[in-house]
Amino acid sequence: MNNHSSAEQQFLKEYDVNQYLRPSVTVDLLLFTVVDKETDNYRKRSDKALKILLIKRKDHPFQGQWALPGGFVSAHESIDEAAIRVLEKETNVSDVYLEQLYTWGDIGRDPRTRVISCSYMALINSDLYPVQPGAGAEDAKWFHVQDQWTQKKTTVTDNGFLTEKWVELRLTNDTDRAQATVKITKTVENGHSKVTQEIVDSQNLAFDHAKMVLYALERLRNKVDYTDIAFHLLPEYFALSDLQQVFEVILGKELLAAAFRRKIADKVLETNHIRRSAGHRPAKLYKYNPNWDDEL
Repeated sequence: MNNHSSAEQQFLKEYDVNQYLRPSVTVDLLLFTVVDKETDNYRKRSDKALKILLIKRKDHPFQGQWALPGGFVSAHESIDEAAIRVLEKETNVSDVYLEQLYTWGDIGRDPRTRVISCSYMALINSDLYPVQPGAGAEDAKWFHVQDQWTQKKTTVTDNGFLTEKWVELRLTNDTDRAQATVKITKTVENGHSKVTQEIVDSQNLAFDHAKMVLYALERLRNKVDYTDIAFHLLPEYFALSDLQQVFEVILGKELLAAAFRRKIADKVLETNHIRRSAGHRPAKLYKYNPNWDDEL
């Protein structure tokens, strides 16, 4: 053993882990799905809606309010392992790919103690994953997601500009509702930019989860054009109109059919399958082209 190794071992032996505050670490999970809206007109193909999975908190803080599935990371597991464990424990959902999104560390974001949270996102077909509340949740439900700018203001400063916008987030289902208003401020000075978020109003939505949902929506919308994420929500064979509806509900806007088909032409393969159903014209079916990115 050389002198360097010996000195390091002595340092570690004498190191006082209590000289710094040790924050708790949690994971919060954002699971999105796209589902058909119910319609009474059999001739009209169902529109689609974007939903997110929430759990109803059984314990304090925010007892009885809706929140993202989440939990604490133990000392003997990685953050990724904690995300997988917590998801199954809280919702009974397992074997889904979770993508780490962002680390949330604002002071005071959890009234219990200093807590840093890593958020994860997945887009899944909810028909394949039956949801059940776990021991730490009173209930678990899918909520329809809507976000809308309510106001935007830009102010010119001496060295740049300041943009403020207020976004209203609404999460609803047949029996429950949670909502929040978030102020997003972007400051640009001398070529450097900074973005901050502030929850100015929150009703029935716990912690700072409104910020997490809005951030995940932005990431989801940015990913849908350059990844295969939208195809996770479709069966093996699908009509292009179904695929377009998935894109539209994620992006939150209507798309021109001709332009959309040009954009996704490399991502799909035409098949010999035809969908025939009462009240609708036969539709040619396609499937996902797994080699589309090799053709770019």
